[in-house]
Amino acid sequence: MSKIITLELTLEPADNHRLSSLCGPFDDNIKHLERRLGVEINHRSNQFSVVGKQHTAEAAINILKDLYVDTAPVRNVIADIEPDAIHLAIIESGVLEQHVESSIPYGKEIHIKTKKGVIKPRTPNQAQYVSNMITHDITFGIGPAGTGKTYLAVAAAVDALERQEVRRILLTRPAVEAGEKLGFLPGDLSQKVDPYLRPLYDALFEMMGFERVEKLMERNVIEVAPLAYMRGRTLNDAFIILDESQNTTVEQMKMFLTRIGFNSRAVITGDVTQIDLPRHAKSGLRHAIEVLSEVDEISFNFFQSDDVVRHPVVARIVQAYEVWEAQEQKDKKEAEKRRSEQQAKLQQAAVEVLAKATENSES
Repeated sequence: MSKIITLELTLEPADNHRLSSLCGPFDDNIKHLERRLGVEINHRSNQFSVVGKQHTAEAAINILKDLYVDTAPVRNVIADIEPDAIHLAIIESGVLEQHVESSIPYGKEIHIKTKKGVIKPRTPNQAQYVSNMITHDITFGIGPAGTGKTYLAVAAAVDALERQEVRRILLTRPAVEAGEKLGFLPGDLSQKVDPYLRPLYDALFEMMGFERVEKLMERNVIEVAPLAYMRGRTLNDAFIILDESQNTTVEQMKMFLTRIGFNSRAVITGDVTQIDLPRHAKSGLRHAIEVLSEVDEISFNFFQSDDVVRHPVVARIVQAYEVWEAQEQKDKKEAEKRRSEQQAKLQQAAVEVLAKATENSES
């Protein structure tokens, strides 16, 4: 059993406004830390004490230090520490994570610079994903919602454009409805398609600013288009992102992968548990995993629920669905086994009846 220890911390310089931002309204941020890490945090002014197991208490101390640095005023404005910042800091600390093998130490060497600031991976899988986007011609990011697949891919594309490693960014998604019908949406073709591409627009606006994105789109430096528009094109000197690729057919995935030209990089993201294709259609993403796994220039990155960086409940939702799907697969296999056994028994009974009938007729 781990020993319970008490660690002391003094945050300097003492500043009531920064301390208020750190602790949150009614000490909500402190309570969040206590609940997630299983520690007890007491404070008076800038004096903090943390009671808990050694590894969680040390993590809490380091998180408090880092978040207090983030409250430093910029142009005399002190940033508020929001609950999502607490959540991300806990993930980045690694205190709650299972150890995942990675060829690089995450959150250190790999950084992506955008107008918003420096974006860095929060988990080992994310770090490996970013590293692979830099070193491979084609990178697949596969995993549940909220693991940063699309966001990090857009950040890597913006970084490559800023460094002039590519001349343009192309973002695309298949226009497949999740239960709704595209034709019933109001407006012309562009207005019908825009809602499908909104997450990509949002990531660009956040990283580069609305006005700059609009100017670059007018010059076709940034292009956001449905996958169907890729047919017949060759994309050179480009950073290409195919989002929601689980909704491509096998033919569409092959078409997209063969569009890639010289000095181009492609990132394909998707979640194989959320396929909206008709039942008879095989997902192009599933097929690509099977067919391309041995190609050296292509990397596959698989995210787990531990990599979710949205609200903590999202990770628990993903885990709950994974448990349910595993149980459903188990039930299906057991049902198939029972059907096979019943069929074998029926066949055996039929053979015995036939044999008996033959014996009677001979006698």
